[in-house]
Amino acid sequence: MSWLRALRETARSGLTIERARLEPLIALRGAAGLALVLGVTLTLFGPLVAASSAFGAFQAAIATFQRSWRPRPVLALVSGFSLGVSTFLGYVTGSHLGLFLALLIVWTFLAGLAWAAGPTAGVIAASNVAIMVVTVTLPTSVAEAALHALMITVGGVVQALLIVVFPIRRWGAQRDALADALAAEADYARRLRHDPVAHFDPAPLMEARKAAAVTARQARRRPAELHGSRGAAERLRPVLASLADPAMGVPSEGPERDRVRELLAAAASLLDAAARAIRHGDPVRLPAPAVAALKTPDTGALLSGPPLRAADRLTALLSDVIEAAEGDGTKEERAGAAEVADAIEAGRGDRVPEHHSRPTLPRLVPIVLGSMRRELHRGSPILRHAIRISVVAAAGYLLGLALPYGHGYWVPMAAVMAMRPEFSRTYERSVARFGGTVVGVFTASAIVQAAHPRAGLSAALAVLCALLMYLLMRTGYAVAQACVAAYVVFLLGMAGDDLSQTVLERVLLTLLGGVLAMISYALYPAWETPRLRGRLGDWLKADGRYAASVIDQYADPGRRGHDDVRRALLATRNARVAWQEAVATAQHEPVRHRGLSRAAAEDTQHALAQLGRVAMLLEAHLPEGGATPVPAAAPLADALRRATEQGAKAVRERRVPDWTAVREALERWDEEERSQEAGSDPVVRNGVALLLEALEEFSQGLDGGSRSRSHAPDDG
Repeated sequence: MSWLRALRETARSGLTIERARLEPLIALRGAAGLALVLGVTLTLFGPLVAASSAFGAFQAAIATFQRSWRPRPVLALVSGFSLGVSTFLGYVTGSHLGLFLALLIVWTFLAGLAWAAGPTAGVIAASNVAIMVVTVTLPTSVAEAALHALMITVGGVVQALLIVVFPIRRWGAQRDALADALAAEADYARRLRHDPVAHFDPAPLMEARKAAAVTARQARRRPAELHGSRGAAERLRPVLASLADPAMGVPSEGPERDRVRELLAAAASLLDAAARAIRHGDPVRLPAPAVAALKTPDTGALLSGPPLRAADRLTALLSDVIEAAEGDGTKEERAGAAEVADAIEAGRGDRVPEHHSRPTLPRLVPIVLGSMRRELHRGSPILRHAIRISVVAAAGYLLGLALPYGHGYWVPMAAVMAMRPEFSRTYERSVARFGGTVVGVFTASAIVQAAHPRAGLSAALAVLCALLMYLLMRTGYAVAQACVAAYVVFLLGMAGDDLSQTVLERVLLTLLGGVLAMISYALYPAWETPRLRGRLGDWLKADGRYAASVIDQYADPGRRGHDDVRRALLATRNARVAWQEAVATAQHEPVRHRGLSRAAAEDTQHALAQLGRVAMLLEAHLPEGGATPVPAAAPLADALRRATEQGAKAVRERRVPDWTAVREALERWDEEERSQEAGSDPVVRNGVALLLEALEEFSQGLDGGSRSRSHAPDDG
């Protein structure tokens, strides 16, 4: 993609306004906390201290809107405390330019590294730096600096207390994540009715897993309906795929296929019912036709072998989901779940653990520091971002001081808030910030110049802007930035500061900050495109380990109690999502593809998705502990594991992987079966053949894309 096209695409994306679900009650609570802090401190301490405390309450409320599974009060406290520390250090060093610049560089560098701990930590840290360069202009002594920092922290405490006293949709984010996962499974079941080999995006299941991570204290308080459903949903996906896939025994058409379609439709209806109940905390209302479809004896009459096992397992897992979704309901409410349970005679099987442990905040600190330390190596995009943002913050601050406009903090504030580790996000936010600032500053400055509001009215207007920002922030960054710009104008106007600046000066300084952010990425980039082969190799390696772990279970069914398969599945999901995010990021980068064309990326992605899907089908039919072992599966699993590891290395080195070792292991398996005149489970043998087919398709896609690329111009 050319630079001109990249700029055009990112500008369009940054100015896009989307329809999003509004959360008016949460927005009102955040604005109420800001109004409370602002009103009390304005009355007791005056406009200057009120402005500082308002920044703390404002930022703490924004932190609670970030996508995090941490309790919202914790996010508000962390934001308020960290901002208080940042501003106090800024206050103390603000009168010494060299000392303040050193602090700004170090603090911004650490804020850039904070992205290693996740986007929530990165956003909070960047916001702290941006607000710090504004608030250091307010106090005049160390004592006043301590008071301002204390009031900023109090603002965060007030927002945290309001969340505790007035909870809105307690556990709402976790409910939504689990409901989304069940709804995604329902949609998958419906798609399988028409496309038996449809692919499934594991992102909803991954989000549900993240949401299920709780501390020991949270686990004791968690609603009962959030227990267990995720584990059953995890097990449902391979069972649904196995039931629908013709390779597992059900013909493409005929009475058996019609019965499978009925089962899939019933599963979709029941999963939707469970999702609605969990999302809203209501009793499960089971659709009668779906229950009847599961209870009919036609399943045993029409299906046999692996399809029958999958159908029985499906009904058992649906029963688990419904029972978990009922939570602590009455016996009458739980009767519907019993109907589904009565539809089967088979056991329920093993459950996936219902949650995994999340470290408490004190224990999280060394984990975050370790994540930041691991990014301190050459080639790390997080390290490059930290270097870029610290240099830009210092350069922007000096540029603001050198210009004759005064209040030059608009330059570093705009740059720091716009910059992200990715190229597209940085350029999108730079354009959106400038556009939003033009609207917000022009509107607020016009009101100030026309009405000359006093401190009380300025505070009220600032609260109104904050309310609009909280309400509309998910519709687009440009809209949110317009509200933020107006908020800053009114708040600093209340403090008697910034009134001498014209609209043009504020907009110009913001434009300079955005331009600095964009230039920094052009001069010191961290492109994702050159790393695509590495991401692809990681996904291949993870898929190979997952498939090998599944096949190992057939060789030694007694090992099923181990969690090797589970860990391998989670690893391949993470690798797949990392690849998809890398491809999405690379699409908007103005750099040439280096050894991996768009066609090769699409072909290899399809092959790896098929590889993971076949391994998932094999997982759905894992033998019980007392089942007959398949000795030939062990050497094949070992060959598959070693071949995919070597294949991943070949991909990174721009070579085409070779699967001769896997093919030879499969041939030896066939020879042993012929010599023993006894065939193994057809599910295993057919699945292994499909695995080899997917691997060969991967190599063909990689080789074909490379050859076509050598005879065609670059996609960009």
